[in-house]
Amino acid sequence: MRARTVVALIAMVGVTSGVAACGSSDDGDAGRESASGSSVSVVASTNVWGDVARQIAGDHAKITSIINDPSADPHSYEADVRVQRELIQARIVIANGGGYDDFVDTMLTAADTKATVLNAVDISGKESAAGEELNEHVWYDFPTVAAVAARVSDALASADPAHASEFEANEKAFTEKLTTLEGTEASIKETAAGAGVAVTEPVPLYLLEACGLTNETPEEFSEAIEEGEGVPPAALADTLALFSDGKVKLLAYNEQTTGVETEKVLDAAKAANVPVVPVTETLPTGKDYVTWMTENLNAVAGALKA
Repeated sequence: MRARTVVALIAMVGVTSGVAACGSSDDGDAGRESASGSSVSVVASTNVWGDVARQIAGDHAKITSIINDPSADPHSYEADVRVQRELIQARIVIANGGGYDDFVDTMLTAADTKATVLNAVDISGKESAAGEELNEHVWYDFPTVAAVAARVSDALASADPAHASEFEANEKAFTEKLTTLEGTEASIKETAAGAGVAVTEPVPLYLLEACGLTNETPEEFSEAIEEGEGVPPAALADTLALFSDGKVKLLAYNEQTTGVETEKVLDAAKAANVPVVPVTETLPTGKDYVTWMTENLNAVAGALKA
């Protein structure tokens, strides 16, 4: 389990959890979608899962995404009393799980809510099946996203039976788009299987591995970056050598978590003319999930051909 698990403190005035400053919970943010007059309130821990819910619900739910700032580090989030209130009022809550957004569980426990809670990592089955440390960034894994979408459809149908057929149809259409994305991964794998890649964090690894690519990044490097700790000098040297030695075809660079070591890696990639594929953890402004992932896959395919 990574050390960037949210630390939650229950205070008399509400609940505050700290991962340091990221998105906000303000109304009108890009990560928020709502439908006036709807009786079903859906709260998602991030705008990624919020958009998945929107794809299924259409206009028949009020959807709130807690972490929705595309320019900040999602691991650095402070939840407040307003977030707690939104969770209390929710009929359906979608959490990522795996230690990524523990503040959701903490707040729900404090609120004693009866909401239907969907945990993406639990739904994926990856935590129980993992023989190694879990990569909790399961929204980069399309089969997991499809499984979550199916559970969202069921939860919405239970909360709003009158629109159950519409939820089912929307879920089918969304899943078909995910199948297309998986087809793109398979196409990349046909020509690039075994190619080495580097990452600053394991955020996009599910996608990269589905494309048949091999992560060559020293585990000590990516773990230190993910844990917010200093990178051991030997691990940094080994990571930088991946580029000068021509061992990798691209660098997947998390734009939302940067620092001295990641900047050195970025500079090394550029100096060696290794293509850089920017990745993010939350949904970019103006994008939906499918568009975002399509662009990520196109960037990977383009980098491999460079």
